[in-house]
Amino acid sequence: MDEYLKYVGAGSLTVAALAAAAVMLHKSPEPYHPMVDLSHQSAVVEGREKIRKSVMPESSNINNSNDVTTLYEALLKGASLSVSGKLLGWRPNQTAPYTWLTYNDVLVKSANVGAGLIKLGQTPSNKTHIGIYSQNNPEFFIVEQACYMYSMVLIPLYDTLGPDAATYIVNQAEISLVVCDKNSKLKNLLKQKCKMETLKTIVLMEAPDSESLSLAKSTGVKVVLFEELEKLGEENPHKLVPCKSTDVCIICYTSGTTGIPKGAILTHKGMLAAVIASIKQMHIIGCEDVMISYLPLAHVYERFVQVMLYIAGGSIGFFSGDVKKLMDDIKVLRPTIFPSVPRLLNRLYDKILEKVNSSKVKQCVFNMALSAKASELERGILRNNSWWDKLIFREIQKTLGGRTKLITTGSAPLSPKVLSFLRCVFGCMIIEGYGQTETHGVCTLQHLGDMSIGVVGPPLSCSYIKLVDIPEMNYFADNNKGEICVKGDNIFSGYFKNDEKTQEVFDSDGWLHTGDVGEWLPNGTLKIIDRKKNIFKLSQGEYIAPEKIENIYIRSRFVAQIFVHGDSLQSCLVGICVPDEEVLSKYAAQEYGLENCSLAQMAQDPRLKKDILDDIVKLGKEGNLNSFEQVKSLHLHSELMTIENGLLTPTMKMKRQDVAKYFHLQIENMYNILNK
Repeated sequence: MDEYLKYVGAGSLTVAALAAAAVMLHKSPEPYHPMVDLSHQSAVVEGREKIRKSVMPESSNINNSNDVTTLYEALLKGASLSVSGKLLGWRPNQTAPYTWLTYNDVLVKSANVGAGLIKLGQTPSNKTHIGIYSQNNPEFFIVEQACYMYSMVLIPLYDTLGPDAATYIVNQAEISLVVCDKNSKLKNLLKQKCKMETLKTIVLMEAPDSESLSLAKSTGVKVVLFEELEKLGEENPHKLVPCKSTDVCIICYTSGTTGIPKGAILTHKGMLAAVIASIKQMHIIGCEDVMISYLPLAHVYERFVQVMLYIAGGSIGFFSGDVKKLMDDIKVLRPTIFPSVPRLLNRLYDKILEKVNSSKVKQCVFNMALSAKASELERGILRNNSWWDKLIFREIQKTLGGRTKLITTGSAPLSPKVLSFLRCVFGCMIIEGYGQTETHGVCTLQHLGDMSIGVVGPPLSCSYIKLVDIPEMNYFADNNKGEICVKGDNIFSGYFKNDEKTQEVFDSDGWLHTGDVGEWLPNGTLKIIDRKKNIFKLSQGEYIAPEKIENIYIRSRFVAQIFVHGDSLQSCLVGICVPDEEVLSKYAAQEYGLENCSLAQMAQDPRLKKDILDDIVKLGKEGNLNSFEQVKSLHLHSELMTIENGLLTPTMKMKRQDVAKYFHLQIENMYNILNK
């Protein structure tokens, strides 16, 4: 807590709040009562391998969920629980409120769209692959459910992968029909048509422009409007051919940090195993809940959270499509469930600190509020109705709509200081979990009421987890450290048409090897401590795990992004750092009198480079890095690594080979200077 208190102030406080600050609630609130003993969250299965499983009580099943075996049945379940309440919401424009479709509306539309697909020549079979190339919207959801009603398989094309990857996916999956939301995506596909022999039809959600029509005509691809598809099905109804539990629901292509995309085969059974186990553990999602849908539906995390909402009869509100206007959408929707990722939560944290810095008096009061809420957290008390909330935090809470009760975060570790801060400020549950596409999104999850930081919880009730020795990294299962391996109903079926990659991740006993390194804590929860796949050797033979080092360095206030590089021909590490422009600007002005300098100008200043290098090395020492794990030189770069410039994957992971190639001249120059 002390680490960030010195940076904060209060943006909407008055001096009068000092007096009110002393007026706390008379009764000490009750701590949250978790469903399990937090000192004993998983159990060791009898045997030599130290396999761990959940200790969740058997009686904690989601309400009558045993009758749900497919994602179509999950939708029917939600319709029943909600009495056909609101399901899908969107804003027609930025000044409009949300417009809603009910569960019954969606069921009717999905059946019509499915029948329309059949009329266009698609077979109601689990061998039929329907492509979708779209941002999150109601049509995406309706197409997905249409596939399930007729046993088809949905294959999302990433909105950020571009035409080359889309071409590869269409060809490998032999897709003949793709649903697109925008003319721009339709054109991307049509311009690659000569490389995609199977593509025959594109369904477009918006009206085609003249260029699209011209391209379609010249390539021989049929273009059908989405509303025409729905009407076609309405006029030509077809008996439902519902999917089975063991059927494939989605082939989810993961871009990876290197190589071509791999299609992870996900099943109805696997997705429901993960979803039902998670709901059992969280037990607070119901018909009254609303989530904001903005994380890409092409990724399993967003899809997983959506299923949790609709199986429980909740509602899903889609963002308007522009991330810059996401906060406006949130204020209008007022979600109760907010799935997020560290990158966004870090921005939220930075914005709050920026706004609350004002005066010494306000800073003092804000610090008092944070200290009081942090003290409650230590006692297991989490709330948003204290006097501190009413006087100080209420306006901040309104940025997420004012009624958020659960924030989930995954895909990467969240900084401990950010997690503590946000729990205090928003007064709601913020839980971390761990999983991959290959585990249908999740295999461990924190229990509600567990205020621990830096852990990802115990195994879900659908998963068994063990740690396996990694001798070259000095990790051994006997010391409760090793590669995380998972078994259970939530494990994927393999990579589509790629036996070689499938065999790489499964061992002979059927355990999925994740490539992540974990540590069992005494209370039976898992902590992610390293990554196996990206290790390399330096010339002296020391093994290096760059992501472990980067996770320590990123805690520097100066660092927005950092990349640690080394290879077997070099004896030391070097780094590429994109500084935090706002922090560095204030520091440069204060320390060196550099006013109104651009980030590119500051990146050339050797004094600033030395100060940043000193700061991250200091953090490395505090993080118990060995000397050979510390970077010896640093290059400051003024442009963020992004999906658009090809240096990040769509899940915001660094493409390490591409980054090394992009900065090869700077890396070579640093080594030339170091080796003189």
